[in-house]
Amino acid sequence: MKDKQTERWSTYEPFHIPLGDKKIVDIIITNHARSRWSDRVESMKTGYADIAQYLWECLKEGRIVSYYRHEQDVYTIDDDLIFVAEFAVSEKDVDLLGNPLHKMIVVTFLGRMSETMELRDLRTYYSWLRHSRRMTLIKNNRKRR
Repeated sequence: MKDKQTERWSTYEPFHIPLGDKKIVDIIITNHARSRWSDRVESMKTGYADIAQYLWECLKEGRIVSYYRHEQDVYTIDDDLIFVAEFAVSEKDVDLLGNPLHKMIVVTFLGRMSETMELRDLRTYYSWLRHSRRMTLIKNNRKRR
């Protein structure tokens, strides 16, 4: 989803929005992210263009911030909606100085912190998930013997 409504005045640089140390020029939504969006975020506007437009507007308004300070894969919107994103260098877009611009690939939406309290501390939540899965496997293994 590129910005289709931006009017440019005689510049040759593609339109981009900074996010941390990256300059985002395009947003790509994966199939998994789209299905998680419809399950966990919103059930009305579930198209790829709707999600990408929402994320693009949030980027322009500066509402997307990194969830952790030093890690750049989990982001929040308005300190509520959590999503996971990866970045790829755009093959065709560079800024005026020749620096690479990036595509943001949205991998999944984890949900809203206001609805799921466990999302407030992701590291604890994921360690609990790993532990509970491991314990389930151990219990199932005991039953089979």
